[in-house]
Amino acid sequence: MADVCSIGSSPAKKAELLSAYTDEQAEIWAQEAGIKPRPMETKNEIDERGAFVRQANSLLQPFGDREGDLKAEAGTYAIYWAHGCNWSNRPVIARDLLGLQDVILDQTTSHTGQSYKYGHGFGDQPGYADPITGVHFLSEFYKNVNPDYTGRATTPTLVNIRTKEAVNNDYHRLSNYIEVQFRPFQPADAPDLYPKKYRKEIDEFNDWLFPHINNGHYRMAFCQSYEAYAEAFEDFYDSMDKLEKRLETNRFLFGDYITDSDIRFYVTLVRWDTGYFKNVGPIKHRIVDYKNIWGYVRDLYSIPTFAKYTFFNERPPRNNENDLFRSWEDRIQPQIDYRKLFSELSDRARLSKTPEEVFLRHPAGETYEEYAGEISFSRWNRPDQKDRNPSDPANNSISVDASINPLQGLL
Repeated sequence: MADVCSIGSSPAKKAELLSAYTDEQAEIWAQEAGIKPRPMETKNEIDERGAFVRQANSLLQPFGDREGDLKAEAGTYAIYWAHGCNWSNRPVIARDLLGLQDVILDQTTSHTGQSYKYGHGFGDQPGYADPITGVHFLSEFYKNVNPDYTGRATTPTLVNIRTKEAVNNDYHRLSNYIEVQFRPFQPADAPDLYPKKYRKEIDEFNDWLFPHINNGHYRMAFCQSYEAYAEAFEDFYDSMDKLEKRLETNRFLFGDYITDSDIRFYVTLVRWDTGYFKNVGPIKHRIVDYKNIWGYVRDLYSIPTFAKYTFFNERPPRNNENDLFRSWEDRIQPQIDYRKLFSELSDRARLSKTPEEVFLRHPAGETYEEYAGEISFSRWNRPDQKDRNPSDPANNSISVDASINPLQGLL
């Protein structure tokens, strides 16, 4: 497969392409394709309390074996994702861990023009076009499905590259479809990231992780009132305390083996001290201040696939030496060797009965029918904004306190 995600491309060349992509050029292509400006989260996804309530995912057609379900096929789909988007790093990590790089393609997105007016595009690609399909905007895939779509085109988006149509942007469950419905294309002994026997517990935990951790940064960064900010702040750090306790006796979130949940926790953790912190104001703790969590994230970073999809210091410094007060990002951050820091060995293998094996493997002879099953619906995809409000206690419920691993000794 061609390296369409451009991981190895020259950063200098990408920066050159992006800087030359003008708003005027983006405007011309947007007019030709009938693309509207990207809606803003801080104007369209704020409730009456000033809290950020993220838009529901719009493309929810599941993969499965029922009539009308999407069908797993090789060479039909590509994941469109962005380096800085924690939601979209998750499915490409899962795909690579499962050996599906030649089955599901991928393409990174970047800015459109200088101002990002039209959202995700391909500003770091030749001709500012998607090298797979030739479109200039991610939203074109949405327009091809629904010409009246008014929401944000988001990453990750799974696109049928044969029809140039967006088919699924449900980051709550997309990695699960890759894990389950694409099982026939995986190696026989591929990692089992989503064991059928424990999917109820994993789904429940993932739906708790979303508002408290994964969306915690955005709830602080996008909210418009102190009340909403303080609520999100306390939710995040209370939840981190719970997970710090949980990881004291568990190598990974559910025990000795990496699951889909670990991918979701990791992609937020690696961004906190390196990027997220600057958008949320004074922070209570850094990730490195949590003994167990800091060892845990380094344990995962030691796995090549996790490291591959971890991006540090991608923002070029603003080197204006005449400024009296230059930001920490410009003065200090470029000097930090994050890869060296994250590569320091942890001692967490001692918590595992299988220290050299971090993945549960599919058993020999297991059939797709034995492993398959309907993927649950996430409550965070309910259409009404009030039903997705993270301040509602009903949306924060979990049957076993998050500090406790309900599968202790089982996984």
